[in-house]
Amino acid sequence: MARPYNPGPKQFVFAAGDGNDQQVSVSDPQEAYVAFSAFFRGRASDTCTIRDEASRQSLVLMPGQGVISRIEDADPPRSEHLRVDRANRYLPSAMLFFENGYAGLDRFGQWFSGLTDLDASPETRGAARAATITTEAEAVEEVARIWADSGCVDPSDRFYVFFDSHGVDDDRAERAELLKLIEFLGVERVDAPAGAAGGEVWIRTDTRLDVELARWS
Repeated sequence: MARPYNPGPKQFVFAAGDGNDQQVSVSDPQEAYVAFSAFFRGRASDTCTIRDEASRQSLVLMPGQGVISRIEDADPPRSEHLRVDRANRYLPSAMLFFENGYAGLDRFGQWFSGLTDLDASPETRGAARAATITTEAEAVEEVARIWADSGCVDPSDRFYVFFDSHGVDDDRAERAELLKLIEFLGVERVDAPAGAAGGEVWIRTDTRLDVELARWS
């Protein structure tokens, strides 16, 4: 059961640029998610916005452009943008926003402060994201985040598998970031076994990663 808003109920405004904004009053994030799912799926617009007026935060989903933006009207204002490679990422981002607002999406993917940054190739974006991570602790946490999205542990318990069953054209930005991070950490990458999907990345287990990956699993 979803944790109720306290104080509650909470108000959100859903907008799609067609003038038919919808204001909802909900008692918990799950109720907000159900209401927004119906709104989002019923719109032909390329842009849908969730506004939390009380916190002055917004989430903007742009399926037509393959982008998610998060905005906070603070002092100073903040906005970050995420390139979306899979259509099934939009509604999960909304749920995270309903649960914890702007900060709830911190670990959702590779956020950039400029929309033009998203025009770079996936490999460039991944390398740029990795370059912002300068400590071992940050690198371990980011590797765990990437693994949690599509990773598993090999049955032998000797290897972590990233992008399990994914092709080489999937997750290119995240793969580029991962390769930079495991180099930074000095983690050993091994050849994937015969028959593995072309996009998989296999690395040898490492005590620095064990606890963090368990936390994300």
